[in-house]
Amino acid sequence: MDERKSELREPAASSLQAAVRRARLESAEQSEVVAELREVEIARLELLLEAIRPVLDQAPQGVELFDPGIDRGGRPRLFLDMIGFIDLGHDRRTYRFFQDTRHGRVLIAESPQIDRIVAAVTNYVARRLVERERALAADWRSGEAPAAAASPKAAGATKPLGAAAAAREPAGRRGWRAAVADFFGLLLQTFGAIALMALIGFAAYEVWTRWGRALWTARFGPPPI
Repeated sequence: MDERKSELREPAASSLQAAVRRARLESAEQSEVVAELREVEIARLELLLEAIRPVLDQAPQGVELFDPGIDRGGRPRLFLDMIGFIDLGHDRRTYRFFQDTRHGRVLIAESPQIDRIVAAVTNYVARRLVERERALAADWRSGEAPAAAASPKAAGATKPLGAAAAAREPAGRRGWRAAVADFFGLLLQTFGAIALMALIGFAAYEVWTRWGRALWTARFGPPPI
């Protein structure tokens, strides 16, 4: 019985070892295939980079928007700037041009032909340059407005005519005019207070003569006044 058990176990052990060898070979082959595919993708992206470099070289001097380079990470990508890049589709032949925007990632162009991708990149570079010009113009205008507001001529131009005339008058003339205006203002306030007190007294007298005297007589007797 022991001999039969040993005979049954030996083929199982040998078959397991063979399966392990086959698994290792398959893994090595898959790794080689993946490495080869990555090399193919990188080579295609390098060809595209050579095709679009003349377009990027035509950008104005001093513009640092574009810094092309190939990212050789998990999935090779050709970056044009911080928000635009190109990679390859699942077939490793189709170029896909993406741009990251506020609303997510947008597919700008997709084609296996390098010429179409180069044309799409050319239009993309042109749009980015126009956006840069608009941003610079907006910054210049926003910086010009505070300077204009702070200038003495602009400040004088925005003053009312009365205020400007008052500013040109001598200090002594403005002083006695202000004193006269204060006196008349105080006089008007005094007359107003006197008139108000007179109206209150007259109203109280009318109420007393019409209703108050009769009520006082009915409750307390002869009225005092």
